Amino acid sequence: MTPAYGQARSLLEVGRDEQAEATLRAALIEAPDDPRLLLLLSYTLRRRREYPAAVQAADAALALDPDSADAHVERAEGLLALLRARDAAEAGGQAVRIAPDDPAGHLVQARALAAVRRFPEAREAAGRGLALAPRSAYALLTAADIERDAGNRAEAERYVRAGLAINPDDGYGRWLLAMLDAERLRVRRSLRTLGDVARDNPARPDVLSMTWPLRSLLTALRRWFSAALAVVLVAALLALRWDVVTMPARVYAGLVSAVVLGFGVRVWAPAGRVPWRALRLVPRLLRRAVLAGVVTVSAQVALLLGYAVTGAWWLCVISAGAVPVLCALGLVEAIGARIEDPGYRYAIADVAQGLRDFRAELAQWWRDTRRELREVWREDQPRR
Repeated sequence: MTPAYGQARSLLEVGRDEQAEATLRAALIEAPDDPRLLLLLSYTLRRRREYPAAVQAADAALALDPDSADAHVERAEGLLALLRARDAAEAGGQAVRIAPDDPAGHLVQARALAAVRRFPEAREAAGRGLALAPRSAYALLTAADIERDAGNRAEAERYVRAGLAINPDDGYGRWLLAMLDAERLRVRRSLRTLGDVARDNPARPDVLSMTWPLRSLLTALRRWFSAALAVVLVAALLALRWDVVTMPARVYAGLVSAVVLGFGVRVWAPAGRVPWRALRLVPRLLRRAVLAGVVTVSAQVALLLGYAVTGAWWLCVISAGAVPVLCALGLVEAIGARIEDPGYRYAIADVAQGLRDFRAELAQWWRDTRRELREVWREDQPRR
């Protein structure tokens, strides 16, 4: 181990990532063929969220030492951060083939497989990693992640609690437990845990997660409230022709409105002011989309209640007509939630570059085709 390597590791342990990177780059000028320095540089760059550079450093380490399982694992981690899950699964598989007794390869492969929704294979890979490291909080939390993504919240919570029993201060484990509580509408407990995690990590508080009572409610409403509105609209229009449908339609509209209001109180009342305060700190695009969504839903419910009380069918039409607006705001919200994620931005840039390359290839194909057609046409002309 070179002195620079040990110095960089020490800097990373105290959170001085920028100095660690500078130390490693200076050492690589003297020893550019040291794969251990390149591998640690890849890890450092990934911690600094410079994902493409991290993958390049891992590739450089692999060029020098193709049989390094650690380099394949680090490359897989970088690819996962870039949302290239299929490539990450392949890199994790390479690590497993080289070092089948190392749990790291199995665990990163499991996370990559879960990202592409291959849950049976992901569980199998996580199980192998957990069997190799049964007392590893990271392995247990990996299994929890997979079960949560697959919709098995009870099993996910069991793995999280087992991981926290080993390392009670694990920030990610506490965050994951808070998210599982959120999905079960344990509002106060979820926000209390998120607040504790934020206080323990003041440099990078996860304010986005603290907005979940607002965002989750809007997501749920976009799914079922829109469908319920469609039913109310059909009933209201039928009532214009058959009076017998009028009262059931109005009662149903009132019932839907009451359910929406009740659900809102069920989620927002225990949350208090926390999600609204957190909303001030999220990206502007996300904040505006959420606020616009809240206003849109409130207007829809008010119009639906107006129809239930007065029977004015046009109120129902306006309420249902706002559904596309609510769905569009959901798309804007999703973009806003990921806009500060470097991996997401790099993935979008890759897609944009792929489209530009495709357009260039298509233009070149058309030019070549026209030239070939002209040449064939000239050859077919009768000679004088």
